Amino acid sequence: MIETQRLILRQWQASDFEPFAAMNQDDEVMRYFPGKLTAEQTQQGIERLSNEIENNGCGFWAVERKDEGDFIGFIGIKPVTIELPFSNAVEIGWRLTPAVWRKGYAAEGALASLQYGFEDLSLDEIVSFTPTTNIPSMGVMQKIGMQDTGFRFDHPAVAKGDPLQSHVLYKISKEQWLAKQIA
Repeated sequence: MIETQRLILRQWQASDFEPFAAMNQDDEVMRYFPGKLTAEQTQQGIERLSNEIENNGCGFWAVERKDEGDFIGFIGIKPVTIELPFSNAVEIGWRLTPAVWRKGYAAEGALASLQYGFEDLSLDEIVSFTPTTNIPSMGVMQKIGMQDTGFRFDHPAVAKGDPLQSHVLYKISKEQWLAKQIA
């Protein structure tokens, strides 16, 4: 479990299913994904994410707000598990409900995840990737100190010709993160 000023990043619970399933059916939330997720896919996703946390000591943690205790999505770091040009990397990611967008929660949780990755797991580098059209996520990446590598790739899980196929890769090294902490 990781705590920030306003958030708790924690293992998944059964009570997370309904709000997460609703998020995965929301047009806005899933705008940068190839499609919405069914209830069954959501349940499988929760099980996979929960197992990754158990097995790796990190993952895309369920996130709740401290003030109200409500589930708002996920934020975290995890090994890249699909075949990509940088498959031996650890990625940072987030997916939050629209009610909390533009309130700084993604950056707050992501900064805590970077700290955990660099300090507790002694990682050398953390990456993030998203469709080239996902300007909001790229904004979060920049806000937390990640740099656009200039590398573009076609995501293998997205159909050829789909506007979401082309992805951008951002990264931050432990040295870059440490320099930002000192500044």
